[in-house]
Amino acid sequence: MEIRSKASESGPIRNVAVYLGSAESRDPGFRQAAVDLADYLAGHGMTLIFGGSNAGMMKILADAMLQKKGRVIGIFVRCLPERLIRNDLTESVITDTLAERKAEMLKRADAVIAFPGSFGTLDELFDALAQSKLGAVRCPIGVLNVNGFFDPLFALLRNSVDAGFTSARTAALLRCGATPEELLEDLESAKNGSPGTPWRAE
Repeated sequence: MEIRSKASESGPIRNVAVYLGSAESRDPGFRQAAVDLADYLAGHGMTLIFGGSNAGMMKILADAMLQKKGRVIGIFVRCLPERLIRNDLTESVITDTLAERKAEMLKRADAVIAFPGSFGTLDELFDALAQSKLGAVRCPIGVLNVNGFFDPLFALLRNSVDAGFTSARTAALLRCGATPEELLEDLESAKNGSPGTPWRAE
């Protein structure tokens, strides 16, 4: 089933789905990176779409967006504790399942960013990539590679390419940037048909 975005498939990025965890990193560098991402999104008039939780890295990112008067849409899932639902967002949506939550986030997104996180974040990232490979998702997808967090993931992708399981073209669906500016500029290029920054296979 194709997930058709409500946002434009061409033109500037306005709505950014960010996958990140409900746990807070012990490393202050990751917390600062979330604030920096919010500064960039709000400063460029972009709307944040996230998992809607009032905990961990999700809370830090949403708090920073709201402090900057940015638009924030939370997509919460009913199976999670009700106490984690935020009531101060621009818009809140509650889905029945995690699968519905992922689909709703993708429908609304012009671009997808995975922030360093755990199982849920990685599940969302690979779900989006698998659907992008099949053509069901049209928006560009990237990771914010804070402190080289995703370097092992790219090593795994290189192994998969070398073993013949993944084509270089498919691997190139995953973009990468060390800073919000670098990543969003690359995603913007990808959205408008430019190859952008090549996937680094070294």
